Amino acid sequence: MIDWSWIPANADRLGPAIVQHLLLALVPVLIGLVVAVPVGWLANRSRAARAVLVPAAGLLYTIPSLVLFIVLPGILGTQILDPLNVVVALSVYTVALLVRSVADALAAVPGMVVAAATAMGYKPARRFAQVELPLSLPVLISGLRVATVTNISLVAVGALIGIGGLGYFLTDGFLRGSSTSILVGTVLIFVIALIFDSLLVLVGKLATPWVGAGGSR
Repeated sequence: MIDWSWIPANADRLGPAIVQHLLLALVPVLIGLVVAVPVGWLANRSRAARAVLVPAAGLLYTIPSLVLFIVLPGILGTQILDPLNVVVALSVYTVALLVRSVADALAAVPGMVVAAATAMGYKPARRFAQVELPLSLPVLISGLRVATVTNISLVAVGALIGIGGLGYFLTDGFLRGSSTSILVGTVLIFVIALIFDSLLVLVGKLATPWVGAGGSR
């Protein structure tokens, strides 16, 4: 049974927990995107590089999150309760997810368009920024949605080693036998994931208006 009085009684803890959860989830998305774009570009440019980088990224993603949270302090020289461990771990997962997405997104750009841009005098860097990257956005946004929702969910695992965020209410609820705490934490994580997924869909539509226009004809 839900104890509705629990929510106002813990409102002062829910706000900071939501903020911390968002920081721990979204900062790694930004870091991972910055790293994954050049790595994915390299994977798209060379078959040999793709044969190494894409499987390597996939291998990184197979590492259990809890194991990574525990191992990283020894590698980084941080404390076990340092939020940096979660940020680094989720950045690794984001890169692992996005490298293939970036490579596939760039590979989906029509070769004739790239050739036309080259013939018009576009240098590689300018061609990438003004032609290839914009045209790859629909596929890239899809990968970014998966990475973002995954990170928002995985932050909760950090609560098992004492890192805050909304996962705290899940572990605390189990310890205290409070189904309300577990339910509220779970629902908030779900709602936040849904909101940011919807925002990315909207960003994708605004950034690629030609996709909708092409589909309506």
